[in-house]
Amino acid sequence: MTDAPSIKPSPIEPSEAHVLVVEDNVPNFVLIARMLAFMGVQRCEWKTSGWQVVQFADTLPRVDLILMDIRLPYEDGYQALQKLRANPRLKDTCVCAVTAEASEDQMRRAKKAGFNGFLGKPLDPDRFPAQIRRLLRGEEVWEWK
Repeated sequence: MTDAPSIKPSPIEPSEAHVLVVEDNVPNFVLIARMLAFMGVQRCEWKTSGWQVVQFADTLPRVDLILMDIRLPYEDGYQALQKLRANPRLKDTCVCAVTAEASEDQMRRAKKAGFNGFLGKPLDPDRFPAQIRRLLRGEEVWEWK
């Protein structure tokens, strides 16, 4: 059995997007949520660890983008990504790694693990809206500095 060719999703406007932020640091989440709101994103959910992120995401009506911190308590971003990719409903969801441990090696590791993008912290408020719009258009974003 061969996999069907991946179909590029139709672009999603920020005002229509459902975004899940997986981030254990409250100030970081608040910053991301404010930047998303400034772009017009009205539906932003928050989970503080990779643990049970699939179960949580599965309760949401839809998830267009997951911004996943790598260093998380209980289960890290890589473990959570594996579980998301194993879930039939969430396997094609755009998942972007977001980490303070940003380096070319970490970015390569994230790409190999199956993330759709990589953003290094601190996030750049000037570049963030364009990065999110690209992800919502189905493009990959690999920027660590």
